[in-house]
Amino acid sequence: MKKLSFLLVLMCALLVLAACGGSESDGSAEANSAEASDGKVELTYWYAWGDKIGENNENLVKQFNESQDKIHVTAEFQGTYDELHAKTQAAFAAGNAPEVTQNEIASIGVFAKSGMTQDLTSFVENDEEINMDDFNPGLMGNSYVDDKLYGLPYLRSTPIMYMNTTLAEEAGLDLKGPSTWEEFEEYAAAFTDGNGRVGMSLPIDIWFYEAFIAQAGGSTMNEDGTEVAFNSKEGAEAFDLFRNMSNEGTMKVSAGTEAGEKARQDFVNGHAGMHFSSTADLSYLLQLAEEKGFELQTYFMPSGKETKVPTGGANLVMTSGLDEEKQQAAWEFIKFMTATEQTAYASEFTGYLPSRLSAAESEKMQALYEEKPQFKVAVDQLENGVARPMAENYPEVVKIMIDEMTRGILDESIPTEEVLDTAAEKANAVLK
Repeated sequence: MKKLSFLLVLMCALLVLAACGGSESDGSAEANSAEASDGKVELTYWYAWGDKIGENNENLVKQFNESQDKIHVTAEFQGTYDELHAKTQAAFAAGNAPEVTQNEIASIGVFAKSGMTQDLTSFVENDEEINMDDFNPGLMGNSYVDDKLYGLPYLRSTPIMYMNTTLAEEAGLDLKGPSTWEEFEEYAAAFTDGNGRVGMSLPIDIWFYEAFIAQAGGSTMNEDGTEVAFNSKEGAEAFDLFRNMSNEGTMKVSAGTEAGEKARQDFVNGHAGMHFSSTADLSYLLQLAEEKGFELQTYFMPSGKETKVPTGGANLVMTSGLDEEKQQAAWEFIKFMTATEQTAYASEFTGYLPSRLSAAESEKMQALYEEKPQFKVAVDQLENGVARPMAENYPEVVKIMIDEMTRGILDESIPTEEVLDTAAEKANAVLK
């Protein structure tokens, strides 16, 4: 009851955000709405992120609306994943939630267990058109909650390493890239020139920390999701890798809400030789690299004792409480957005992983991989993919971890054990 009361208070407090959500749209939502015709089932679809990702969403919705005459979808941009989730929670409490939206995969469990999203199991069982075996198995770990299907993989990703190979050649580095932690440190040292350029510009982001804990042989949480597990030898090894490189001056670590953008700008402007980011940034970074006049290549995340990488991105979900007509319309829209042809389109347009095996094997994608091998790296790396934690309060755990990691990076006098134990104590209190 306490959890429920807290959630309801949070939702109500965020109602004002939901009220102004439409103001972030680029105008396409109004244009789409104006195109709607009487007699069609009207759906609203909320999505995160702009630039190429936003264009992809708008383009696919336009394709869906033009592909049939019974359903009309209005697409609306809602900011980052955190902003999208907050607005969706607030809108659900107010009774005006979108029929279809995105859940960042670590939040699938939060929305499902709070009753905000629809169990899709029966839709799959009663639909002969959809082939669930065609979805890449490496992306399905965050689609189920208590053995029930709550979302279909849509714009999915893994973190990958980007390297400015123009700078790498100047530094005398092998363009095959670093494959281990030790080689990663060596490359970072070689890129660092003492004149403001560092080897790696990194935001304090839990996704990358999850990757390095897994590579050290550990995990962020225990198997049943009741307690955190990052305050371990493996968790310390992963944190100390970042911390030591930061202290040595070969890695610039950014904190705060703009940390990701700062790290990206450092890389794009030649102030860092390497960059960790989602495969979703690939098309955009290739475009920026061309504009800035440097060559860009992509690589697996460097490996520790193990070769593992967390998956990321979003699944498409249907909000709960819809009448049967809107449920069926929402299901048709979700099927369209995750179908083979649309999956291949989105992957080529943005760099996100093709979530369906048939899309990855299609002639279109194979031609792309031949022309631009940077796109294939994340697909190959998916063999090492692991699901993200989906504990009900994991988003709160993430905030605690980021706060404590930031404190530890900024103040090197605090022992690593104290940083992680403090974070674990606070996180476990939240989980209980």
